[in-house]
Amino acid sequence: MKELTIEDKQLLLKDLCARLPYGVKVQTPVMNDEITLTCGDISAYFFNPDNKVFPKPYLRPMSSMTEEEKKEFSVLAVGTHLFKGPLIPSYDTLDWLNAHHFDYRGLIDKGLALEAPKGMYTGDKFVPITKEELEKTRISSKDYLI
Repeated sequence: MKELTIEDKQLLLKDLCARLPYGVKVQTPVMNDEITLTCGDISAYFFNPDNKVFPKPYLRPMSSMTEEEKKEFSVLAVGTHLFKGPLIPSYDTLDWLNAHHFDYRGLIDKGLALEAPKGMYTGDKFVPITKEELEKTRISSKDYLI
């Protein structure tokens, strides 16, 4: 895997911090395990100058938004152009996207996040999935090296 740029590290840090209140799940680089990210994890990964590996959050692609979620979101997103142009969101809009674990920053495409398996997140609640389903999303530890 290519080395993460300073900009990518900053983007990942900003994104993960915004998702902390919503129980974002990440795949840890060392244990290759799924955990709910905490403030302590942020400190351990991002503020240790010797650290060369970072957790990858499980996020939902924007395209996975259900019809019900689109209706709910459209009430918040009035005046923003999320699907047809630049995103100029309100704080409520960003909170909603974070609470529902949507990848509105393109982290999946950048290789900074993993696509959440269907059913991992339902609204702002974690829904357990089988180990087999989770195993399909795992990546090797070499993909974390920078």
